[in-house]
Amino acid sequence: MNVAWLDWSNPVAIWWGFLLIVATVNVAALLAFGFCFRQSFFGKTSGRLVEPLLILAAVYVLGCAFRSILPRADVQRICLFDTWLSSIMIGRSVATAAELAFAAQWAIVLYALGKVAHSDTAKTIAKLVVPLIALAEICSWYAVITTDFLGNVLENSLWTITFALIGIALARLVYRFHGLVQRALAATAAGMAGYVAFMMTVDVPMYFARWQADTAVGKHYLGLVAGLHDLATRWLVTRSIAPWQDEIAWMSLYFSIAVWASLLLAGFALVRHALPRYRVRVPLFRPQPTRRPVAVVVRSSSVR
Repeated sequence: MNVAWLDWSNPVAIWWGFLLIVATVNVAALLAFGFCFRQSFFGKTSGRLVEPLLILAAVYVLGCAFRSILPRADVQRICLFDTWLSSIMIGRSVATAAELAFAAQWAIVLYALGKVAHSDTAKTIAKLVVPLIALAEICSWYAVITTDFLGNVLENSLWTITFALIGIALARLVYRFHGLVQRALAATAAGMAGYVAFMMTVDVPMYFARWQADTAVGKHYLGLVAGLHDLATRWLVTRSIAPWQDEIAWMSLYFSIAVWASLLLAGFALVRHALPRYRVRVPLFRPQPTRRPVAVVVRSSSVR
């Protein structure tokens, strides 16, 4: 294996080292969460053997760790290592499973919050999260198979819309809780706003510009059969900064902050039982204001 590129003078090597460190920390955090769940739930009177939020987090964390060790850019067919594990087919399949698991986590947590807070808005949006992300995955596969960046534009636009909706639901829930839960919801809603702003100003425009550039030169896109064969058999190893520079920002954020969000969503299961005590109690009937009695003067008419 050629290791000459692993040098401090190579920005790609530094970036890959960062991804490895983050992936190691993330997997260690997942194991720590697993220990916490084991101590809190498993084997006790509840009889619970698995916690869905933890399983979904494991799928996402391990999927992102795999993609951190073997980073690749799907449409461009570029990767860091010449191995069959760098196949775009394998990488995209791992990413799809991980992203659907992440979406399912958000749906479960948002629905649970909406149920406790009696928020129909939150529960309705929660039901839309997985279908929207499933549609985004279809758009992503279209882009990967055909090498048409328009699929990525649609994919990331759907992610933006989905998390904008989640942010709206969280913002509405802020006033249904108090104390620590209220502050956590407000911070998460603010994080959603930052994510949506990044997607609208950086990520989606990047893919849109690529699609425009390809359209301008009349790029030929692959069909279904040719595209599937291409993504399963072709990958280009490159360790220079130029092909990777537009991928570094979103990958670094994705494999760090997004994974931490998944771990926090898993931790929601540990505190879910305490939510009702932080809910703002709204009286069922609003007391009517007290009115002063009005004196009624009755004048008797004299008979003449």
